Amino acid sequence: MNPIAKMLVIGGIILIVIGLLWQLGGRFLHLGRLPGDIVIEKENFRFYFPLMTSIIVSIVLSLIFYLIRLFK
Repeated sequence: MNPIAKMLVIGGIILIVIGLLWQLGGRFLHLGRLPGDIVIEKENFRFYFPLMTSIIVSIVLSLIFYLIRLFK
C-alpha cells in the first residue's frame, strides 16, 4: 500500500477512535467545563474560551505524537 494512503487510513481510524472516546468519555471527563475555562455571561451575550481544556488537549496530543515518533 502507498505510504501516504496508509497514513491517511491510520489517521482516519485515530480520528474515529478519538471521536468515540470524546462522545462516550464526555460524561466522565467533563472536557470543556474545567476550572480555568473562561466563561463570561451577560444578559444576551455569552463568551466561552476553553483555556484549560485547550492546554490539556495540547499536552495529550504532544505526548501521543512524541510516542509515535519514538516508536517509528
